[in-house]
Amino acid sequence: MLPKLIVTDIDGVWTDGSMYYDQTGNELKRFHTYDSAGVLFARLCGIPVAILTGETTQIVARRAEKLQIPYVYQGVKNKVATLEPLLETLGITWADCAFMGDDINDALLLERVGFSACPANAPAYIQSRVHLVTQKKGGEGAFREFVETLLEQNQLLDSVVQQAIRLHEKST
Repeated sequence: MLPKLIVTDIDGVWTDGSMYYDQTGNELKRFHTYDSAGVLFARLCGIPVAILTGETTQIVARRAEKLQIPYVYQGVKNKVATLEPLLETLGITWADCAFMGDDINDALLLERVGFSACPANAPAYIQSRVHLVTQKKGGEGAFREFVETLLEQNQLLDSVVQQAIRLHEKST
């Protein structure tokens, strides 16, 4: 099933789940650049990406803006209730949606969507609820692996990679 929307958590999926603070109280997050290719691959297939995260930071807002992610929801307590209006707006069902999360606050959404995934380092009780456990850990390109798996299951990965290479050639 090729999803019509790809949704992702951030902390523990795009990051290693750590929260870094400097001596002046600034929060830092470490993102792996591999995950940006997952966003590009989804865009090349016409699949929008949405971020649903419990934290609220300018760091996530800036990363989403840089990657041109159209739907960003921060400070989310109930991910199912937050995503439902977007599905209605897009005219799609839960079965049309793929989601990657990693922890207890993602469990209900992981069980509701048509295709679910978590990183390799997610707790066992999350791994048992998903269709795919990536080989990569959170913060190591797990989101990209998730998107590539979706595309490969639909025989689209090779053509999307070729499109991405052509885009890169045009921009250099």
